[in-house]
Amino acid sequence: MIILKSQREIDRMRKSCSIVAEILEGLRSLVVPGVTTLDLDRFASAEALKRKSKCAFKGYSNFPNSLCCSLNDQVVHGIPNNSPLKSGDIISLDFGVIYDDFYGDAAVTIPVGNVTAAASKLISVTEASLYSAIQMAVPDNRLGDISSAVQKYVESKGYSVVRDFVGHGIGRNLHEDPQIPNYGLPGKGVKLRPGMVLAIEPMINEKSYEVRVLEDNWTVVTCDGGLSAHFEHTVAITENGPEILTRI
Repeated sequence: MIILKSQREIDRMRKSCSIVAEILEGLRSLVVPGVTTLDLDRFASAEALKRKSKCAFKGYSNFPNSLCCSLNDQVVHGIPNNSPLKSGDIISLDFGVIYDDFYGDAAVTIPVGNVTAAASKLISVTEASLYSAIQMAVPDNRLGDISSAVQKYVESKGYSVVRDFVGHGIGRNLHEDPQIPNYGLPGKGVKLRPGMVLAIEPMINEKSYEVRVLEDNWTVVTCDGGLSAHFEHTVAITENGPEILTRI
């Protein structure tokens, strides 16, 4: 069941989403060679506490940390550890909080030091695909218009769209209906209506879209070892079009 949010509820979500945006922005400057993903996790946890919010992921289905840190060929759900980042790495940071009973959720992929042109292009294309999708989040469009926008843009650039993990509705729960694949046919799926709030999150692979889950039961990696990038915004559908709630 898709839960439509009132204007007052969307106003409340703006606060949780702004907290996520501020913390991810703070993390950007910390992503340098030598820092560990546990350092990043500690920063995110402390900043959430300062803002009187609760980290959404810690303890969610027994996830052990506050921040998902997915490195290079890791697609999503990477668990922070003590290994230092190296120049040339790329890292996807996925973070969420709950504040005043509502969730916010967003993700970015950040280069570490000097990265290859290929890695930089993958990051740029993935981010651009997110905004292509957001442009389609307008009343009377269909869910498939969002999904198709990601797939069409990404595949035109020679990359592949992860099929095993998808975006989602969000509100009083971290994951709500509808599920939002990053591939599909335009004009298909549920009709988009004002009051829907969606976490749109392209996960894009350098090579094949096939992925697997590691023995920790969380970390998702590409099967072929190719790089992966991930961007996400929480977006409200309004009468006037999409409003990105997790933008600074």
